[in-house]
Formats: sequence, structure tokens, C-alpha cells
Amino acid sequence: MTSRLPDAAVFDAVPPNAAPDDAARDALRDLDSERADAWLATLTTHFADGAAHLDSGPHFPHDNLARLRRAGLLSLTVPRALGGHQATLAQALKVVRSVARGEPSTALILVMQCLYHLRLQANPNWPVALKQRVARDAVEHGALINSLRVEPELGSPSRGGLPATVGRRDADHWIVNGRKLYSTGSPGLTWFAVWGRTDEAMPRVGTWLIHRDTPGIRFGEPWNHLGMRATGSHEVIFDDVRVPLDHAVDLQSPGASNGMDPVTSTWMNLLLPSIYDGIARAARDWFVQWAAGRVPSGLNAPLSSLDSFQQTVGRIDALLLTNRVLLDAGATGQIAQADAPAIKYLVSANAIKSVEHALEASSNPGLSRNNPLERHYRDVLCARIHTPQNDTVLGNLGRAAFAAR
Repeated sequence: MTSRLPDAAVFDAVPPNAAPDDAARDALRDLDSERADAWLATLTTHFADGAAHLDSGPHFPHDNLARLRRAGLLSLTVPRALGGHQATLAQALKVVRSVARGEPSTALILVMQCLYHLRLQANPNWPVALKQRVARDAVEHGALINSLRVEPELGSPSRGGLPATVGRRDADHWIVNGRKLYSTGSPGLTWFAVWGRTDEAMPRVGTWLIHRDTPGIRFGEPWNHLGMRATGSHEVIFDDVRVPLDHAVDLQSPGASNGMDPVTSTWMNLLLPSIYDGIARAARDWFVQWAAGRVPSGLNAPLSSLDSFQQTVGRIDALLLTNRVLLDAGATGQIAQADAPAIKYLVSANAIKSVEHALEASSNPGLSRNNPLERHYRDVLCARIHTPQNDTVLGNLGRAAFAAR
């Protein structure tokens, strides 16, 4: 059974021929410049102004993505040779932090885009022409792509198992059937990179690259989450979708080789928690402003004058300082790749804790739907669900410690 979605019943991405923002592209030509910093600060404010509306629907952030598209930021990790920024991890981190501090659902869609393009051109299992087509689509039209991997029966593929989504060879095409959950950005995606298996006696697993305009694609269960509500992570259903033969890529026997490469893993373990660090910083800013402006009649002074409130902000700032040091160190290669999952774990935990400090101190106002702190709290809790989850990170750390003996 399918449900009609209130805001995304059809694939209604912003038209790809929107005129580029030449001023923004000029400011972002050097992502390490002060001009880029100033433009990104303005972007944060602009996105923050619309964040409550996106959450309330929930609505998909078409306008935010259009702004990123016009600025050329949807090709952040596309190689320069193909027209992209070819951003370093530190540069990508700066952009994601700025977007997340304003509107985190937009930031998550951007991170998925960055991760996909990061290593695409180096993947030997894709036809060169297809890789370049996807890259140029991102550069010229701001086309979005994301991996669709999670399924109702299987759950997260990081825990092992074969997908139920099946590709069947039919003459000069593949016929794909299946359903995917948590398909981040689905209303705005141009390309669905669908993880599945063949129907062969000895099945292979891989990716079927499917364009949004292909017949047989529809939405199923709508995304209705506690937090990060604007990501458009709906169920996507594929019914007898015909896919060209060369759009089935990375087909190989199931095994450890199907996992993420170390470079992409490092980027993922830094960019994902940076979203939630950005949420925590937005929550911190609201709390400081609120405490400085709240003057109870019995106190005749702002709450910020009280030692308890000053200590609360001190605790928050100490946690966020730790996050900044960890993220910056990871982005500049000062922390080993093997320790990147620990950064994800620590930064996420610190972000959640810092928002909890603000929530506890602000009491009822912090939980009011009229204030953004309760939305920040709902959003920051989603840090825990991303791969690798806490039990995996901590278990691997513990096993490594015992193995060293």
C-alpha cells in the first residue's frame, strides 16, 4: 500500500536550468578565502530563517538546494577536470558546517552528494562515459545522487545479508524490482544508485544506476521522523524498472570487498557528525541569546548573570571546543584513518550532551514548539542512527585494544 505524500508526491526537483549565481560562484572560487567565509555565514542565516517551516510540514528543502545549486556547491567533490571544486576534506567540512548550522536536513543531503562524487571517478567498475555523465550532470545542472541501500526486511546492510531488491537480465536491459527505505533526498534526486542482487544461481551484488525519469518508480511509506524531518527520506519502490545494461555497476560476489573504501569512510566519519555539531552550535547560540534576554521579575537581572547559567554555557562550549579540535584534526590528517569512527562517536555524543545541557537549564521554554531548541534536540538525536553505530565503533575499539595484547 502506498501513501500520498503531502509535499513530495511526485519527483518535483527544482528545474536544473536555474541560472547560476555568478557572485556566489566567484566568492566560493577559493573556499579558504575570507570572501567564502562571509558568503557561507550569510547562507547559514538564510537557511536558519526557514528551518522551522521545513520541519513543521515536513517540507523538502527545494529552495535551499536551489541556492546550493546556483552557487555550484552541489559539485563540491567533483574533480576540477570535470568542472567541480575538487574540495579537500577540510574545505568540505567548512561548507557542511555552515549549511548544518542553518538547516541540517539540507546538510545531510549535501553530505550524501559529496560522498558519492568523492571517489566515483576512481571507481574502475563504472564505464568511464557513465561516470563522466553523472559528474557533468552535477556540475552543469546540480543533479543529486544518493545510494539507496536500506530495505524493510534487511534493515541496514552494514549488519550483513543480501538485499531483496533484484535485477533480472532481460535481453538488452535489466529489470529491477525492490523497495528501499530511508532514501535521503529522494524527492530531489536525479540519480538513484540502487543496491541490489542479481537473480542468478550464484547472485552478484552491486548498484543499478536509475534516472528519476525512468517509468516504474514511485514513493511508498512517507518519511515521518522525530528529527531531521526535511530530508525527504521516503520509501522508494521500483516496479519492473528497465535499466540499460551498462547502468549495472560494481556487480561482484558478496563479500568484504563490497564495503566502503578507507578514504570515503574517513570523510563519512567526519562530515556526518559535523552536521550534528552544527545543530549543537545553533542550539548553543539560541540558549545564550535567550538567557541574556530573559529577566525574571524576582531576579531583576538576566539569567545570564547567574553562576549556574554561566557554568552551563561553559560546559557547552567545552564540549564544542572538543568537537572542533577533533573535526579539524581529522580533516587535516592528524588522526589515523582507523580512528575516524571514534571521532564520529565522540563528536555526536558531545553534540547531544551540549543540547541536553541547554534544554535542562532552559526548562519549559526550551521544550516549547515556539522556540527552536526543541527542534535542535530532536534533530541532534538522529546522530546516533548513522553507520557506524555506537555499538560497532566501541566494539571495534575494544577488540583492537585486546588484540594489541
